[in-house]
Amino acid sequence: MIQLTETAITKVKEILDSQEPKPAGLRISVVGGGCSGFSYSMAFENAPNMLDKTYNYEGLKVYVDQASLLYLEGAQVDYVESLEGSGFKFNNPQTKSTCGCGSSFSV
Repeated sequence: MIQLTETAITKVKEILDSQEPKPAGLRISVVGGGCSGFSYSMAFENAPNMLDKTYNYEGLKVYVDQASLLYLEGAQVDYVESLEGSGFKFNNPQTKSTCGCGSSFSV
């Protein structure tokens, strides 16, 4: 299962509410690419795909496809703000290594 922190849920809902028309939920996935082999992807969706797993976090629907679930099991998504910038951060216990930019990983 994927975990979203309270801060991440609040930020996603804030961004979601500013969209017109308002999407139904958030898709989190793992895609090939990046300097370490895989990258995380987040995008708003109007409906889940047929084979998606749907999670509900305080009314926020999160869709994850079956292939991505293999790489995201046990992962936590947080939203962080620091002097270097702000953004969503993935803490994934399955990663063996990450790149210098922190946006791609290998398993």
